[in-house]
Amino acid sequence: MPKVISIHSYRGGTGKSNFTANLATTVALQGNRVGVVDTDVPSPGIHNLFGLEAEHTDKTLNNYLWGESAIEDTAYDVSDNVGITDGKLYLVPSSFKADDIARILKDGYDVKLMNDGFRRLVKTLQLDYLFIDTHPGLSKETFLSIAISHVLILILRPDKQDYQGTAVTVDVARQLKVRRMLLTINKAYQKLNFDALKQKVEETYNEKVAGIFPLSEDIVQLASEGVFCMRYPEHEISQEFRKVAQEIMEG
Repeated sequence: MPKVISIHSYRGGTGKSNFTANLATTVALQGNRVGVVDTDVPSPGIHNLFGLEAEHTDKTLNNYLWGESAIEDTAYDVSDNVGITDGKLYLVPSSFKADDIARILKDGYDVKLMNDGFRRLVKTLQLDYLFIDTHPGLSKETFLSIAISHVLILILRPDKQDYQGTAVTVDVARQLKVRRMLLTINKAYQKLNFDALKQKVEETYNEKVAGIFPLSEDIVQLASEGVFCMRYPEHEISQEFRKVAQEIMEG
C-alpha cells in the first residue's frame, strides 16, 4: 500500500526541504517509486536540490491548482538528475516565478484540489511513497497534509522557539488523528550529548525521535547544488537518513 509522508516544521530555517530531498532520495535508492510535492508555494526551493531548472519547467503545481493542467503533467522525472538507476523519483515543483507566487498568495486556491491531486498522483505514477514538503507553520493547507498522511515527520532544532512551536504542532496533529508521528532533530551542535537530547525530546512530546542530524559545514558548502546523500553516501548524515528511511519503510 502506498504511503504518504508529510515533512513539516513549525518554523522556517529548519532545513525541511533539504531533509525531504535527502529522505525521498534515500527511499528511492531502495528500488521504490517515489514522488515529492513542493507545497511550499510562497517560497519554493526543493527544485534546486533536484537540479530542475526553470527553462525545463513549463508546468508546476500552480498550474494544476488553477485548473490549467492535470497533476501528473506537472510531475518531472528527476531520477537521472539525482543519479538513481533502480528506483524512480518524481518532483512536482511549485512555481518559482514571482508573478505566479504573487497570484497564488493573493487569490489562494481550493485546498480540496490538493488532496485530490495527491491521490491521483499516487495512482497515475504508481508510487510506493509520496513525500509532501510543506510550508512552515500552521494553516489550512498544512492541516490537510497532516490529516491525509500515513506518517508525519516533524523537524525541530534544539532551540526554545522550535520546542514551543513543535508542542503546538504535535497537539494539532493529535487532534487531527494523524496515524503515525516521528520527530527528527536537525542542526544539533556536535558538543551536545545526542543520547540525552533524544531522551529529553521523546519525554517532552511522548513521540519517537527517528534521527538526530548534526550541524554540518559539509551541507552548507554544498549550497543546495544537489542531494547531499548522493554526493557523500558514507557521511554520518547520509547514514542517519538511511536510518530514518528504514523507520518509514518498515513501520
